[in-house]
Amino acid sequence: MTPIGILQIVVFFGLIVLVAKPFGAYMARVFEGERTWLDPVLKPIERLLYKLFGVKEDEDMKWTTYGFAMLMFSVVGGLLTFALLRLQGRLPFNPQHFTGDNMTPDLSFNTAMSFITNTNWQSYTPEQVVSYFSNMVALAAHNWMSAATGIAVAIAVVRGFARHTVNGIGSFWVDVTRSILYVLMPICLVYAIFLVWQGVPQNFHPYVATKGLEGAAQSIPGGAVASQEAIKMLGTNGGGIFNANSAHPYENPTPLCNFVQMLSIFLIPGALCLTFGKMVRSYRQGWAIFAAMSVLFVGGVATCYYFEAKGNPTVTHLGVMAQDTGAQPGGNMEGKETRFGISASTLFTTVTTDASCGAVNNMHDSLTPVAGFVPLFNLYC
Repeated sequence: MTPIGILQIVVFFGLIVLVAKPFGAYMARVFEGERTWLDPVLKPIERLLYKLFGVKEDEDMKWTTYGFAMLMFSVVGGLLTFALLRLQGRLPFNPQHFTGDNMTPDLSFNTAMSFITNTNWQSYTPEQVVSYFSNMVALAAHNWMSAATGIAVAIAVVRGFARHTVNGIGSFWVDVTRSILYVLMPICLVYAIFLVWQGVPQNFHPYVATKGLEGAAQSIPGGAVASQEAIKMLGTNGGGIFNANSAHPYENPTPLCNFVQMLSIFLIPGALCLTFGKMVRSYRQGWAIFAAMSVLFVGGVATCYYFEAKGNPTVTHLGVMAQDTGAQPGGNMEGKETRFGISASTLFTTVTTDASCGAVNNMHDSLTPVAGFVPLFNLYC
């Protein structure tokens, strides 16, 4: 453990504390229908969407109606995703000419169920089988919808605590719309531009065929990476365009980018604690929930960092010096992001775990149909 490593963790946590209350209060105003600074731009769009889809802005659903709307929203989205993955060979933005054979029926089903439930388990190598169109429309769209659904359900639960008499808990359709328009979209717009600035690709070019330093043939993938990366991290989704996920230099190219990605994972979960506090008219309760979550986070990152920096006794015996451990030999770099060091890797690991942010995981295809039902049981039960 080093002073710089500890300082990075302290600064990260301090920034989350700093933005939690103002952003939490902003979300409370959004979901209580109060005026926000984005209203002049977004309110006309919001009302147009309600008119197009027949949504009543003042509807107050019972919890059974709210839950049914959420489940049907997920089911229809899952079926659409399954169809798009199977038909990707006939759809545009597919310069590598991937077909439905690349995403077999069992794999497509597993992927659709995984993404609608915010599990984002990828039992495949995305850059080898999924077209740009499938990434953007079938998968990235679910990063938006599943994140918005999670926020909407959280707000509905808060209303259950906040209201003295509960005949209804709001409208699912209004909550999802506001989640996307007022919370996710403005941040992701700025976030994606930041990622492009940091070097994350955003293109529709065919993969580049080249040769590596040793002369071996190499295919360099492209795609609309920045736009998907932004909602992937902000919505605590985790399913990326590349198999290596955020360890891939195209998804996470710089230390600054790595730090901002970690902040974005905790931004909404941390702020929702204070959204709760504002909506129940007691910030003390919101801070109490935030404090409980913080204890778990601090304990987890401290334990993880200590033991990872301490290293493997066998490696220490060999006198191997490791990155990010100062004069201490034997730091365990197995599975770590060597560009950023042990402290950043352990912090990223703890953040993604605490926020239940998904990560790429490969497994034999024979299990994919069964595994597809697992997130569904969690969603519906």
